Amino acid sequence: MKQKTIKAFIFCLIYLLLSCTQVKAEHQWTQQMEAEFQQHSKEVITKIAGSNYGNTSQENEKKSYPKAMIDFLAGNREKAIAFLQSEDADASSHAHTLGIDFYSGFTLTGQVRKYFYFGKYLDSAYRQRMKKAMQIFTQVDPLTRRFPNRSQFWAKDNCDTWVDCRNTDNLRAMREVAVYLFAEETGNEATKQIYKERLTKNVRTLYQIGQGEWDSENYLEYAVTTYADLYDFAKDPQVKSLALAALDWFFTSGSLKYWRGGFGGPSKRDYSGGNCVWCSLATHELGLYFGDSPVSDPQPSPNSVHLITSSYRPPLAAIALARKQFVKPVELLNSKQTYENWKLGGDAVPQFYETLYFGKTFQLGTLAQGSGGDWNGFKMMAFNQKRGVDYLIAATGTDPTQISTSSNGDDNIAQYRNLTIWLNDQPHTPFQFFLPKSANLETKGGVTFIGYEKTWLAIAPIHLKIEGINATATEKIRERYPNDQILTAVGTVEGVGGFALEVGERETHGDFEQFKHSVLSRSHLNIDRVRDGVVEYQGVVGKVKLQYQHQGLPKVWRNGSFHDWRNHYSVYQNAQDGKVPIYQGWKQGKLEVKAGGYQFSRQPH
Repeated sequence: MKQKTIKAFIFCLIYLLLSCTQVKAEHQWTQQMEAEFQQHSKEVITKIAGSNYGNTSQENEKKSYPKAMIDFLAGNREKAIAFLQSEDADASSHAHTLGIDFYSGFTLTGQVRKYFYFGKYLDSAYRQRMKKAMQIFTQVDPLTRRFPNRSQFWAKDNCDTWVDCRNTDNLRAMREVAVYLFAEETGNEATKQIYKERLTKNVRTLYQIGQGEWDSENYLEYAVTTYADLYDFAKDPQVKSLALAALDWFFTSGSLKYWRGGFGGPSKRDYSGGNCVWCSLATHELGLYFGDSPVSDPQPSPNSVHLITSSYRPPLAAIALARKQFVKPVELLNSKQTYENWKLGGDAVPQFYETLYFGKTFQLGTLAQGSGGDWNGFKMMAFNQKRGVDYLIAATGTDPTQISTSSNGDDNIAQYRNLTIWLNDQPHTPFQFFLPKSANLETKGGVTFIGYEKTWLAIAPIHLKIEGINATATEKIRERYPNDQILTAVGTVEGVGGFALEVGERETHGDFEQFKHSVLSRSHLNIDRVRDGVVEYQGVVGKVKLQYQHQGLPKVWRNGSFHDWRNHYSVYQNAQDGKVPIYQGWKQGKLEVKAGGYQFSRQPH
């Protein structure tokens, strides 16, 4: 590494060590954890340094600004600053803000950290121009100011406001954080108060009913980087406290799905690109703190610069949760909110019901209504010594490139701990199973057994023909997932069909041979009433029963007890009614975590 690069990195480390003192005291970080974070940060900077920044056209600052900031930290200061304060490619469209682009949410996030963190390195004239532009921008709420002749650059773009009007959870956060900070910086008190109220409402909603864009393997990345901006740069102590509460909530929710560099379990806005270690966008930011992977991130995200230069540190209990440092097995029954729940006011109720089970060597999560739209409803991660984790994903449909959300519709899923029943009533329903090429496949007694490194699966078909590994489908995913393959199956009847799944491991079944023997001799699939949509599976330990419903949630019996969905509105809850390792009651406004010998509770004020 060049001498100036080393000096720049040492400067960055000293700044971070000094700036994180307050959070370390509150969140009790250890020296080892801080050293690991700094090492992960160094790896990100080294791998991204010197890359082509891109440009500032439209919302390309989404990547170009973070790349330039990373390059600055690597020692290439003059080049990076020259780019960050260069004339915007669309300056003529932003004449009302002195040529400074404050439009797209993704651009706003870059502008925030550019001004507040790297601002002291900008030319004085450019920095003053930015501040003047902020003052103009926030004289009144920019969401109420319009310029109808603005050129369109998004498909179905209907925004003619001064600021990005799109309302996904992550884009709303980008807008509201940036406008708040700009108004606070320039003394536009009325606008500041408007956005303080909006931010307060959004963060409190997280602690009341959760998030509409829940556990997104794509967009969780932007939630944590955006609120890191608010935490680092807000002057108002109440707003800084809100930002801390938001970050604690997002990192805690992410810690449940993160494991050894992977991100698994049901998720909203899942685009099928995150089904391997470090493939999910969320893992790049979560992994900075959580680590615990046998392989380093090969292609880190430039957006990590927001966290690398932030003083925020997650609670120790959240890190222990990510590293699965709690007594297992454990099962959680969680609720997930409607996407645009903010439109419903006080009438919001959960849209999705998640079962999340943690064994010693795997974690399996399902949604009662399966996959569809942009949400994944079935995903398992299993321990792999070299790769971190391997995946199993099941889906109806025929497109292997969209395996996470591929669905024929009309799926019903019941899960009890390590047992699952999946039914679909479409004629001759096609099924796909995404699994590693290293898995051992064997069929005995009509049951398909799949052996992972330390985790074993038994798939019992229900009016379903297992066709075997599909070479054509596997080839379609080869570029993204060279170590994985597609097993396909197809329904054999016009009515209800699907499969039952039993998952085993050494602690419950000895070894793979014992597992196969136990399943064949002790487990039992009862399909006597399958024409009525009723299927029951008795596993080696426990049983699960599903009655298919054409509308609404399926009827489910878990180990003989009927499952009333109305009793499971809690955002996070142990299935045995306990609060370990995580608990958040419905509309109770408080999150509690106990893991790894640590605990914390958080509620925004």
